[in-house]
Amino acid sequence: MIFMTTSLQHLLDNNCCWAARMEQQRPDFFSRLVDQQTPKYLWIGCSDSRVPANEIIALDPGEVFVHRNIANVVVHSDLNALSVIQYAVDHLKVEHIMVVGHYGCGGVLAALRGTRVGLADNWLRHVYDVKLRHRQRLDHLPVAEQEDALCEMNVIEQVGNVAMSNVMQDAWSRGQKVEVHGWCYGLKDGLVKDMEVSMRGADEVVDVFRHALKRYPRG
Repeated sequence: MIFMTTSLQHLLDNNCCWAARMEQQRPDFFSRLVDQQTPKYLWIGCSDSRVPANEIIALDPGEVFVHRNIANVVVHSDLNALSVIQYAVDHLKVEHIMVVGHYGCGGVLAALRGTRVGLADNWLRHVYDVKLRHRQRLDHLPVAEQEDALCEMNVIEQVGNVAMSNVMQDAWSRGQKVEVHGWCYGLKDGLVKDMEVSMRGADEVVDVFRHALKRYPRG
């Protein structure tokens, strides 16, 4: 049996054009990129292809360290995410960690609607748990508002998870200056909404988290 493969030559051609254009516009771009990786920011975002971290905040490669997964979830059993956070905090010495969700997130909507998507259902159970914990703040809302609110609540919950991780707790206990933030990105307008859950130390986590959820009254 002969298997036909789809050529990706057009992508390789695009790469050549991009590299040549960058070399012409910014002759030091690649040499500078090779010599250093000193980002101040760690972006923890969704895998959605419509949410490109560097472009949204207008930073070059090398200026932001990025971890992405479905629905921007951070849980204490995920050694992948925790290893990224640990490397970013302990070795790269990032100063800011942004947990970035986005409105219209397919993973969040699947958890909200109970839609089966396959193996990812197990991963999205974490978002479903957020929905269950805050159902009194969600169930009385119109559907469109429920969708946006759960996207925001999921960000708030994951910010709390990052802040309560042993990596962050240890960093703060030794006086390291690193902050955790929560954002939600709008696909419709390209703008980022600050969820106002910035945490700068272990003593702020509970109060900031509680205050953030008060923005969603119970029905």
